Amino acid sequence: MVRIAFFALLSVVAAIPAPLQPDPAGAKNVGNGQGTQFIGGECLSSADCASTCCAGVSGQSFGLCSGLGAQTQAGKTGCGFGDNGQAQSPNSTSTN
Repeated sequence: MVRIAFFALLSVVAAIPAPLQPDPAGAKNVGNGQGTQFIGGECLSSADCASTCCAGVSGQSFGLCSGLGAQTQAGKTGCGFGDNGQAQSPNSTSTN
């Protein structure tokens, strides 16, 4: 009986989601503004992200590149992290 209770408790604890963390494989793309960071990689602004969306993470001081459809899922606060609240337009082009 004790074993059953232990495994039941273990299954509940295992179901608690881990906090979002950036994928360390994309460290070289953080802050370069080249639009090469992949979804799940850390970003300083939407200019870093290939998806054009740098979403804030609730309770954290970093952003994660996110797909537009997932910008408010799993503890993310939406696109615009590091952009003064304005997400970069997917069709934006720089003019010189």
